[in-house]
Amino acid sequence: MNDYGLGVTLILAYLIGATPTSYVAGRLGRRIDLRQHGSKNLGATNVYRVLGWRYAIPVALIDAAKGAIPVVILGAWANGPAWFSVALGLAAVLGHIFSPYVGFKGGKGVATAAGMFLALAPLAVVISLPIWMAALWLSGYVSVASLAVAVLFPAWVWLTTRDQPYAVWAAVALAVIIVYSHRHNIQRLRNGTENRFRTRKGVAA
Repeated sequence: MNDYGLGVTLILAYLIGATPTSYVAGRLGRRIDLRQHGSKNLGATNVYRVLGWRYAIPVALIDAAKGAIPVVILGAWANGPAWFSVALGLAAVLGHIFSPYVGFKGGKGVATAAGMFLALAPLAVVISLPIWMAALWLSGYVSVASLAVAVLFPAWVWLTTRDQPYAVWAAVALAVIIVYSHRHNIQRLRNGTENRFRTRKGVAA
């Protein structure tokens, strides 16, 4: 595929990632705009808070698929250079966070990044899952769990896929992007006003 085709494929990956799954779920579920309810974030966690598990689980799975499909399908179709599949995954994550369909204010990118790396470095995702669950259980905050995994994730990618340097650098870039996307959560954590997630008895949602 020539450079023009690769560019078009990157844009397509971005638009796939930008599909506002949570927004659609809110409209279909209760005919509401999730940007005006709960934490006002277009992510699966806010879908759970407002609409419940029945909507949150499909949203999380679709958000993960938005990261995996560009890598697996578009990457194979484009048959580009070694770095191109990684670039497709990054484009999808950026689309999810900065979605043009909802005023460039999408979700935090964690589920879409997880889907991207399920295709690129699945063992790193497997290692991260119990860390995320433990951090959520201990802290009661999804944001804390997501930040902990994001910061540690490049190490797991490096340990499990040393033959894929582009994936390692993508993990570093995504760690920075995800921390940035959680900047308001970090401020609320400092102020003691962050929303908790129900993980055990005695911890309020």
